[in-house]
Amino acid sequence: MLCTLGMWHRRPRLWNAAPGQPRAAVPHGLARIPTFRGHTSPRGQTTDCGRRDTAAPLGNGYVALLRDLVLSRWPDRGIVWVNKGIGGNKVTDLRDRWEDDVIREAPDWLSVKIGINDLHNYLGDRRNGVSPARFRDVYAEILSRAAAAVKPKLILITPFYISADRSGQSFRSTVLGLLPEYLQVVEDMAQQFGARRVRLQPMFEEQLRFRPADEFCPEPVHPHRTGHLLIAQEALRVLCE
Repeated sequence: MLCTLGMWHRRPRLWNAAPGQPRAAVPHGLARIPTFRGHTSPRGQTTDCGRRDTAAPLGNGYVALLRDLVLSRWPDRGIVWVNKGIGGNKVTDLRDRWEDDVIREAPDWLSVKIGINDLHNYLGDRRNGVSPARFRDVYAEILSRAAAAVKPKLILITPFYISADRSGQSFRSTVLGLLPEYLQVVEDMAQQFGARRVRLQPMFEEQLRFRPADEFCPEPVHPHRTGHLLIAQEALRVLCE
């Protein structure tokens, strides 16, 4: 999931690893590969991670960690990474800035992580919020626009909610009850558009079998460094499939 701005327009090739090593979809040369994400809260602790401030240009979250993991394993790759994530965005916000932040960048690879703000928005306003059906329609619209104009290879990252509360008596359990509908949309979009998918919810649920949620995040949608590292490792695993 790489995001690029440079002046190169050629498509990345699939690197053939040495025997016994994974085949990794990590491009040769200067590939244009954007990581485009719209996420969690207005503070943007998962999306921005300071990328528009002190940690410019990639932030200090999973995008930067993923870049570091790739560079450490494939130092000969001249990949240009761009993080366009903005905290608090919903899929409708992505639609509003799709032309500037995706189409004009013409990436070779495009990564999208969106959904948890849409879910929260819908719980707060079921009449006007981003319902699962609206989430599906707008997501399909923006991916169709990218496919028609740019034809990037796609990586779709699912939303996640790091909580084990299934009590049915709390807001967190309400979120977990509705989340599968948004996860299914991402699965369907990946199937429709031939995208790789990074499934974060089952990954975090597996982690919660062994340790409490506060080891990954101060609250369910804003992971600290351990959570970001898990996301980066899972994204790299998918890229190496």
